[in-house]
Amino acid sequence: MCNLYRMTGSAQAIAQLFATETGGSNLPAFPALYPEAQAPVIVARDGVRQLDMMQWGWPAFGEVKRPVTNVRNLASPFWRSALADPARRCLVPVSAFCEWSQAPDPLTRRKRQHWFALTDHSGSAGGHGTETGDDPLFAFAGLWRPTAEGPRFAFLTCEANALVGRVHPKAMPVILRPGDDTDRWLNADGPTAAALQRPFPDTLMRELEHPATIAPPVQGTLL
Repeated sequence: MCNLYRMTGSAQAIAQLFATETGGSNLPAFPALYPEAQAPVIVARDGVRQLDMMQWGWPAFGEVKRPVTNVRNLASPFWRSALADPARRCLVPVSAFCEWSQAPDPLTRRKRQHWFALTDHSGSAGGHGTETGDDPLFAFAGLWRPTAEGPRFAFLTCEANALVGRVHPKAMPVILRPGDDTDRWLNADGPTAAALQRPFPDTLMRELEHPATIAPPVQGTLL
């Protein structure tokens, strides 16, 4: 379950990469986004992509006591209407995301952060790399809904690839590269969009060197 990511790209970079209207606004860097934070999200309205701010975490319901941050079971009736409606899909811009080690570090006795990003623009292959502060932007495949308190979103997860799976074997976020994948997620019919729920290629990712200094956040809910 992914409950920490960062987005350090500018509004200009998002506009260029995702063909998005920003209304001339700018964005601060978001070095650590946790559940219930306000985060940049891209939605399509009347064929025009717009950059909005939304709260991370689908509202709790029924026996679910915490906001739903990650979406795995697209066959669930709970997600069916949002998935079927392209207007309820969104792109969540990301620079890197974190998964926490399964066991505490023997020295610090805390779980360790493992940060993952895409390979840099020069095409260097996966494995380990250095945190640069300007890692290539990509997007999580998200779903959103309006609420009385404002719009809320969650993003899809899928089976982990080998790189992420060494740290978190159960799942990883659904990653979309700008272009065909993001266009399909925002515009295609439900089954075609659902087919994007697949592991991202290992060779196009890298793990960053980023030592942990804080404890893992309170976990959101996966549904």
